[in-house]
This record gives sequence, C-alpha cells and structure tokens, in this order.
Amino acid sequence: MTKTPAYHLDRTSALSFGSVSEQYDRFRPSPPPGLVDDLVARAPRDALDVGCGTGKVAAELAGRGTRVLGVEIDARMAAVARGHGLPVELGAFEAWEAAGRTFDLITCGDAWHWIDPARGAEKAASLLRPGGTLALFWSYLLLADDDAALFRRLYDEHAPRARTHSYLPHQTRSEPFEPIGEFEPIEVRQYRWEATVSADDWVGLIATFSDHQALEPGQLAALQRALHDAIEGLGGGVGVSRGVHAAFARRR
Repeated sequence: MTKTPAYHLDRTSALSFGSVSEQYDRFRPSPPPGLVDDLVARAPRDALDVGCGTGKVAAELAGRGTRVLGVEIDARMAAVARGHGLPVELGAFEAWEAAGRTFDLITCGDAWHWIDPARGAEKAASLLRPGGTLALFWSYLLLADDDAALFRRLYDEHAPRARTHSYLPHQTRSEPFEPIGEFEPIEVRQYRWEATVSADDWVGLIATFSDHQALEPGQLAALQRALHDAIEGLGGGVGVSRGVHAAFARRR
C-alpha cells in the first residue's frame, strides 16, 4: 500500500490558506453532484465537515437537508464559511472537543492530508454513530499531454520547485489512513467530468495551492503571467479532465 506523505507535519503550509480565503472560495471547485448524491444516500441527519474551509462541501450538504457543522483551524477561512450561513467551530480536528455530539456522516474534502491520519481516523470513529460514514475526498485535474508539457516548461522557467498540479491523487496516496477495526474496508470511488478553464480562473486557482503560496510574490506573479499568456494562446481556455478521488469507510 502506498504511504501518504506526512503533509500534516508541515504546519506552515497547513495554515497558509487563510491568506487567500476569498480566492479559495472563488476558484476552488464545489463537489460534483454525483459525490453529493452518494454522501446523502443514507439520509444522514447530522454531518461534520472536517477542515471545512470556506464551506464548499458543507453548503452542498445543507442544501440537501442535512444538518451540518464545520470544523476549521483557520479563522479567516471559517469567517467566509460563516458568511454563507454555515455554523463553524474553530480548532484542529484532532484536538476539537465534540462535547458528546455524534454524527451520521463525517466529510473532509481536500484537507485530510493536513490531519494526522492515525489520530484523525480514531477521532472520526469516536464521533460516528454505528453505520455512519467517513468520506474523504480530493479534487484533481488532468491536462492533455501537450498542454501539460507546455505548462511544465513554464514552471521549469519560473517556478521549478512548484507542481503543475496535473496528476491523479492515487499517484501520491492509495488509502487515506491505515484501516482500523472500527471501520469496514475502505471503498474508493471516482467522479470525472470534462471542463474548460479560462486563463483568469486558472491563474486564480493556482494561487490557492500551498506550494504556490510559498513562492516569492514576484515569482508567483511571473508564473501567473506566463500561464495566462499561454492559455490565451490556446484560445482563452484550457481543456481539463476534472475529477474527485473519494474514499468511503463505514463505521461498524
């Protein structure tokens, strides 16, 4: 089994998103309808959205009639989610105090890698009602080979240590945590669709990635200009395969 890199130990990156909270809310995608359908298939009454960020997942669950609570470590991200009318409590999930509350569904979108996988799984098991579901998922996008090669050349010129973020999640993780006895075997599901991303949206999106936030401002700006020009040269938009890699584990 592929081991998930220990991203949760890099607290600087884990806590970097608040500085771009408004951009994150604008440019990061909402979960696809098929995923939301699967999340609410068991008609959960209460859901906990871990690392809720600006509320992308929580808003979709609330819109389907689920009572949802967010937990978020960054106050600036939480403020955006609250601005959407979502209840959010501040804290790191591993240390968050549930005060006796339990849930039918625990979700975590694009954030579980910032959580200690062993402690996180144990905490989730303690909060889920029997038969409840832990759902962890990551968004990704794939460029066509020619576009990926073009972008990589621009990265090599302007930001060689940053990733183009065109890869499948299972290239870096196969399972989000070591299976523990409280959960049934993990079920992996994929959701895929095609999209065209404008030059403005692409350069806005990459600015929300933690490795891009670590770049010097001038370096990031130069990379964004180069990518923007390249996408304009492709006709103003770049075709991508968008997707979500999801892992579902049911509480025994």
